[in-house]
Amino acid sequence: MSNDETFAAAYREHYWAVSRYVARRLQGRPDEVEEVVAEVFTVAWRRRADLPAAPLPWLYGVARNCLANAVRGYGRRRRLVDRLGNDEAAHGRHIVDSPDAEAPGAWVHEALARLSPPDQEVLRLAAWEELGAEQIAVVLGCGGRAAVMRLHRARRRLRAEIDRMRPAPAAAAAAAAAAVPASADVTSRKDARHG
Repeated sequence: MSNDETFAAAYREHYWAVSRYVARRLQGRPDEVEEVVAEVFTVAWRRRADLPAAPLPWLYGVARNCLANAVRGYGRRRRLVDRLGNDEAAHGRHIVDSPDAEAPGAWVHEALARLSPPDQEVLRLAAWEELGAEQIAVVLGCGGRAAVMRLHRARRRLRAEIDRMRPAPAAAAAAAAAAVPASADVTSRKDARHG
C-alpha cells in the first residue's frame, strides 16, 4: 500500500477510537473535540510515511500531544478572561449582572476589532500567546525595540478605543448634565420659588 492508502485506512479504522479518546479527556468541552481530532489526523497526514503497521497507539500518542496543546490554549484563554476581570476592577468599572448585560469582555473584543490588523496582531501575541517583546520581535521580523514600541502604541490605541466606547463615569455624568436644556433648569428654579 502507498502512504496515502495507509493513511486513508488508518483514518477509516481509527477515527472514532481517536474521537472517543479525545472526548473522554475534554469532558465538558465537546466543541473542542472535533478540532483536536482534526489536528491529530492533520499530523498523521503530514507524517503518513511514519505511520506504523498498527497505527492506533501512535495516533493516541499524537492525540496526547494535541490535547496538551489544547489544554494549554484553554489555560491561556482562562488567564486572559481572568486578566480582563482584574482590569475591570483596577479601573473602577464593573460588569453589570442583569439579563440583558453583555458578555464579560465583549467590549474589549469590540475595541480590538476597531484597531488596525497590525495593532491587533501585536496585542494578541502579547495577551493571547503570552509572548515577550523579544519573542514578538521574532514573530514580526523586527528588532526588539521596534516590537516594544509597536506594543506600546497598540496598547495606547486600544485604551483610546475603550475610552471612546465606555467613557469614564465622571465624564458621562458631565455629558449628561450638559445635555439638559437650559430651559428645563430655569423651569425647575421657577417651580421651586413658587411651590
